[in-house]
Amino acid sequence: MFRIQPTIIPLIISILLWIYFSLAMNSCTHTNKDPEVGLSIENDSVLSLVEQGRNTEFAKEERAKFLEKALKATNMSESDSLKNIYYSRLSFAYFKLMDSIRFRSINQKSLALAKKVKDTLTEAYAHWDLASFFDKIAVKDSAFFHYSEAQKLFDDLDNNLLSGRVFYNMAAIQTEIKDYTGAEINAFKAIELLKPLDENFRLYNCYSLLGSISKELKEFDRSLTYFNTADEFLGRIDGEQERKIYSSQLQNNIGNVFKDQGDFEKAKEYYGRALNTYDSLRFHRPKEYARYLDNLTFTRFNLGDTLRVKKELETALQIWEEVGDIEGLSLSQFTLAEFYLSQKDTANALASAQKAKTYALEASNNKRLLASLGLLARLDPKNTLNYTQDYIALSDSLVQVERQNRNKFTRIRFETDEFIAENEALARKKQIWTGVAFGIFLLGVAVYVIIYQRAKNQALRFQQQQQASNQEIFDLMLSQKQKIEETKKAEQKRISEELHDGVLGKMLGARMVLTGLNKINNEEAIAERAKAIAALQNVEGEVRAISHELSHAAYHKINNFINSIQELLKNISSANGLHFTFEFDDSYDWDAMKGEIKINLYRMVQEIMQNAVKHAECKNILVSFVRTNSILTVTIADDGKGYVTKSGKKGIGMRNIDSRVSKLGGTWGIESELNKGTKITLHLPLEDEVTLPRMMDEQQDLKKIG
Repeated sequence: MFRIQPTIIPLIISILLWIYFSLAMNSCTHTNKDPEVGLSIENDSVLSLVEQGRNTEFAKEERAKFLEKALKATNMSESDSLKNIYYSRLSFAYFKLMDSIRFRSINQKSLALAKKVKDTLTEAYAHWDLASFFDKIAVKDSAFFHYSEAQKLFDDLDNNLLSGRVFYNMAAIQTEIKDYTGAEINAFKAIELLKPLDENFRLYNCYSLLGSISKELKEFDRSLTYFNTADEFLGRIDGEQERKIYSSQLQNNIGNVFKDQGDFEKAKEYYGRALNTYDSLRFHRPKEYARYLDNLTFTRFNLGDTLRVKKELETALQIWEEVGDIEGLSLSQFTLAEFYLSQKDTANALASAQKAKTYALEASNNKRLLASLGLLARLDPKNTLNYTQDYIALSDSLVQVERQNRNKFTRIRFETDEFIAENEALARKKQIWTGVAFGIFLLGVAVYVIIYQRAKNQALRFQQQQQASNQEIFDLMLSQKQKIEETKKAEQKRISEELHDGVLGKMLGARMVLTGLNKINNEEAIAERAKAIAALQNVEGEVRAISHELSHAAYHKINNFINSIQELLKNISSANGLHFTFEFDDSYDWDAMKGEIKINLYRMVQEIMQNAVKHAECKNILVSFVRTNSILTVTIADDGKGYVTKSGKKGIGMRNIDSRVSKLGGTWGIESELNKGTKITLHLPLEDEVTLPRMMDEQQDLKKIG
């Protein structure tokens, strides 16, 4: 039995409504003239006007007039269903016309109206158009968000084709911001949806993207496997000319894999195939031709073949200039600089490297900018320090921005509309970081490898040590808690024995004596009763003594955390001949603080003490814990030699303290003067306090920290 797909129903309804609207307009004798275009709105179909507005054979001004006429007719329509269709088509048409102001305005109307009439398909298309717009202007987080919204709607409609296509677009964006794990997941989701539909071209794109991702992850064998799979799907595409074009791209991508492996012979072979697969590539796709030629020249240069290098690079430069491709100009100038350097032509090498840097800045190509700065540091000894400082600052900022973007893309999939505002704030922060990065001078490759890599290794070792130390501290806390419980049980047993063997026995004896004496009323009986009463008074004294002991134990707090801090201070001081003073409020239950606060505070005190031992040359150290409302103020002061804080550089220890304080949401500061000692003050917020029975929660916190 024939069954209509759910995705077709909205389209059928839209077509029927459009036919009805067209017939209604044709039957109307009144005409409304547009003075700008001079045509009757009723005699022109709105959709026809939109199609004319998308026709690239017309000049841009003419296309804009057609779309303006269609927009006016749409605004006059009283049917929300028809407006919904028209706004959707107009939104896409203005996007193609690159009229961003009109596009944003109409796209917003299209989204609102689609929700109002509950047209899920049109709403999904509106999000797709908006995602494409943000992708085009390089606002990647917003593009990813709207692709995600479109995919959810297509999924609700069971439209696997469109859902799979959007998954591919999401994966492509994630690849650009180096969220390779997320990109792989979405690419596989796209493949899962598209394979049953025999969408060979789109499957070629998905596997090609997976090959590029694996190349960036240095998984070269896996990358080649994906590219070979992409080649299989490419062979199933109809159209020989189209297959040749994409085959050239594929050969170039495989050449990139071998180039990154350092196998320049293989890379040269595949770059050559990329250039020769498509005969008229130079004229029909000049950008791709220039890129392949540049890659081939680079491999020849690395293989020692310098005869044709300069000529081919100049050819590539000429093509880049013709098509106005700034990134291509940066690439060719960089390769040309390396060629001049190999020929010991330092002047021309420096000039080309400067041009490569300028073009990279203009194109916002940070990868090429980093490479250009590294080359300039080698070519210009007088400014090496400036270039290398520039290199380090830009590299650090880009790593930070990429990390923020990856985290943000993960949250977009699960957060509500409230997260959109946060995305915009982070996007502004990204722009600020990029602007700052372009104004800073960076370090060169040599200094980067020696200093920066060593710092990263030290940070990694510190993290491993921190994880082990955190686990050790937690095990110690558990052990101390277990000892307390054992002590409590022993004390309970002792009290039970005291009550049973002492107090209970004496009371029983006194009761029996008094029972017997109740029958006698002479002087001897009176004396015996007095003894029994005295015995009961003794029992009362014992009970009071036991009560005092219990009361003292109840009010005497055993602070395991404070004991741990005291033990730490004692060990460091005794090992280095120091005298320490530890001040704290013993009425506060320090063990009630969260495990994350205790562990990080312990490590910060340890780090500050070790710094004092290494650098301060002090004799006395004061450590003070003061709790005011919900703020814990920790002060650590020494009488050492001090230093000038403005000129002091943060070592890894200070950076670790800064990281820990930020993690806890606190602040900190250093006061120091030469020969007057150093004082470090930490201000840490105390969140909802926990008690010792919640040790499993603390263990989870420790795992997160580790």
